[in-house]
Amino acid sequence: MVYFVGAGPGAPDLITVRGQELLKRADIIIYAGSLVNAQLLKAAPACCLIYNSAVMTLEEVVEVMVQGEREGKTIVRLHTGDPSLYGAIREQMDALDELGIPYESCPGVSACFGAAASLNLEYTLPGVSQTLIITRMEGRTGVPQKENIESLAAHHASMAIYLSTGMLRELSHRLISGGYAKDTPAALVYKATWPEEEAYICTVETLAQVAEEHGIKKTALVLVGDVITHGNYQKSRLYAADFTTEFRQAKCCAIQAEETQEGRRED
Repeated sequence: MVYFVGAGPGAPDLITVRGQELLKRADIIIYAGSLVNAQLLKAAPACCLIYNSAVMTLEEVVEVMVQGEREGKTIVRLHTGDPSLYGAIREQMDALDELGIPYESCPGVSACFGAAASLNLEYTLPGVSQTLIITRMEGRTGVPQKENIESLAAHHASMAIYLSTGMLRELSHRLISGGYAKDTPAALVYKATWPEEEAYICTVETLAQVAEEHGIKKTALVLVGDVITHGNYQKSRLYAADFTTEFRQAKCCAIQAEETQEGRRED
């Protein structure tokens, strides 16, 4: 059996309990060495075979899985963050489907949520934004034209932009062209949740400047949106005293019901 496991954003204790247990009983681990914290591998048994996929091709990764399956081994494919985001897992799964090899997925905490935790952010502030757009700039690999930065920026939603640290000047230009004001709050979070994490609040216009000042050239996440400075938001209706839910009555309704009950007793 092959398990696609999310390693989390960086800190070893942010892998899920299920993911940790899978590492403990793995016979083979194939991990994304360029991004996954190697401290996680300490959970593996002493006899576990460990491969770094950063130096492997897709075919080589699949071959390790095939050989492991033939030998009845438990195989963990350890991806950074959550495997479903920029993990290139579908092509691996398709290869396994063709070979009749079973697999399961174990979710993980993606970097955008690690970054939000580091900055104490809420991406979906009432009255500010109820949408989080997760995307990236096109680089050596393309992005569908309908998902270009300008068209996504037009929504003025919260944005988490991956894999774009080396293109920040162009990113700023395109965000502004798409509709964000130059002074829209932004954040640059380097290696979110790792011991060497750095996080800086800036604006859409100053992203590249902040990166240059701090020597950040890769492995950083860009966040954009007014939720970063969390001003002028509305409180959630869910906890409002005058709001009724499945689990509690609005305070005013409860008081009225109590008064009605008292009136009936007096009658």
